[in-house]
Amino acid sequence: MKRYVFIVTDRNRISLHVGMSSDLLKTVGFYRQMPNLFFDSAQQLTRLVYFEELNSEHAAIERFNVISRYTRAQKEKIIRSVNPDWLDLSIGLDFEQILSTRGMHVNARISAM
Repeated sequence: MKRYVFIVTDRNRISLHVGMSSDLLKTVGFYRQMPNLFFDSAQQLTRLVYFEELNSEHAAIERFNVISRYTRAQKEKIIRSVNPDWLDLSIGLDFEQILSTRGMHVNARISAM
């Protein structure tokens, strides 16, 4: 089962939070629904700026522990290595999910013919 290690931040990039999840979209949605859960309203962690997909829970836990111990500078370095503009990557994930859902509907219609 796939697991994800991710970093979310607020709009001003002040706070960086490392997390782990088996359903990245659901977790990011939770952060958006509960924006004040971890911090005050000025530091709402709603932007997914980095994630890794791992094949096992054990590998994800190890990677989570490594990234959690990183300094702020190290976390910024890995974010910039894949996302130099610190864009919200969840927008792309939402789009991919929509496309894959539409693709399944199209395939089902083709199979029915």
